[in-house]
Amino acid sequence: MRIAIGNDHAAVEMKMEIASYLKEKGHELINVGVDTKESCNYAEYGEKVAELVASGQADCGILICGTGVGISIAANKVNGIRACACSDPLTARLSKQHNNSNVLAFGARIIGIETAKMIVDCWLEAEYEGGRHEKRIGYFTEIENKQKR
Repeated sequence: MRIAIGNDHAAVEMKMEIASYLKEKGHELINVGVDTKESCNYAEYGEKVAELVASGQADCGILICGTGVGISIAANKVNGIRACACSDPLTARLSKQHNNSNVLAFGARIIGIETAKMIVDCWLEAEYEGGRHEKRIGYFTEIENKQKR
């Protein structure tokens, strides 16, 4: 799987560990995050990952900042993106199964590396269930289309 990964200064170490973990599992990564702890604008990296996913250049995206919230908000501004900030594996799995999330975000200041790995695994292994969720996903697109006007 081709995964875009992005981060800010608060998440350099966690991003590097998650990137290594994903490469060991055979995934191809597109790193658009930072590799130094110099202060930066997390929204920029949320947008970059989201654009790669929305354009099809990446199959999905992973974002890491201090909390996972700000960077996911930025990603969700890109049409076609359903980014979710998750702090536990169950929420990550359900976000994919019910909301067809295509970008996962979490916080380096909120969770530890082992929890982050479990979240990533649960999210990547989960599959969108469709069915009763289709109407809701369609409504997300309707909302996006209203914003284009």
